[in-house]
Amino acid sequence: MAEGTTNATDAAAADSRNPAKRKSQWPEVYKISFDDLIEVTAAGINDFRAAPKYGLFFGGMYAVVGWLLLAMLWFFNLNYLVYPIAMGFALIAPFASVGFYSVSDFLEQGKPLSWGAVFGAVRASVNRDLRWMALITGFTFFMWIDYAMLIFLTFMGFDALGPQAFDLIFATPQGWMFLVAGHIAGAIVAIIVFSISVVTYPMLYDRDIDFVTAMVTSVRLVIANPVTMLAWCAFITVLTGLSLLSVFAGLFLMLPVLGHASWHLYRRAVGPQPRPAQSD
Repeated sequence: MAEGTTNATDAAAADSRNPAKRKSQWPEVYKISFDDLIEVTAAGINDFRAAPKYGLFFGGMYAVVGWLLLAMLWFFNLNYLVYPIAMGFALIAPFASVGFYSVSDFLEQGKPLSWGAVFGAVRASVNRDLRWMALITGFTFFMWIDYAMLIFLTFMGFDALGPQAFDLIFATPQGWMFLVAGHIAGAIVAIIVFSISVVTYPMLYDRDIDFVTAMVTSVRLVIANPVTMLAWCAFITVLTGLSLLSVFAGLFLMLPVLGHASWHLYRRAVGPQPRPAQSD
């Protein structure tokens, strides 16, 4: 018996050192076409129409937080932080979409929807590694604010801090240079965060796996579909920009559609969960 156990242990250790064996442990990612993006967006719209009260509730919560944050910034004369914080909202949107994943999951399985069931599913997922991914995303958000502040001070200086910030940004050469540099930096950060999170949150909601595996799977999906995933990122950016122009009111509609669509994208892009090995 001891010899058999030793042989099994040695075989497992050999498998873990085998690159082919290690690769097979990762979830499979599939090719995604532009037609797929159109179809998952349509599915997101259908889910929102099927259960609008949940979409409006979760999207409204996000919008209210945005309004409170904007009011606080204006009250403390931190006008120069309004734009970077508003754009940074897109970084934490996937975590805010967990409620939409739950609704789409229930609709997909034909389960009856209720507030208790939806919140119960969200609470169960947060108790797993999803909470650690939320911590990473939150840390990235605050790093982005520091990054944006550093760029702002580099181009505009401390004299631009205050109510006159917007006038100086749009009326001086330094301001326009800041806008160009800030948007380039923001695009780089957005692509990085998008790559590590595009299917990470729905995957962590759906499966009891570690957040590193989910992040690696998300990056692998982006690498396997660079053009279509970049298009999806641009689509999210455009809708986010339109929501900002509406002073976050657009989040009532935009966030539910994108949240539901992200769930369908994950289901289409990532292979099914491997079944546990059957014991003899």
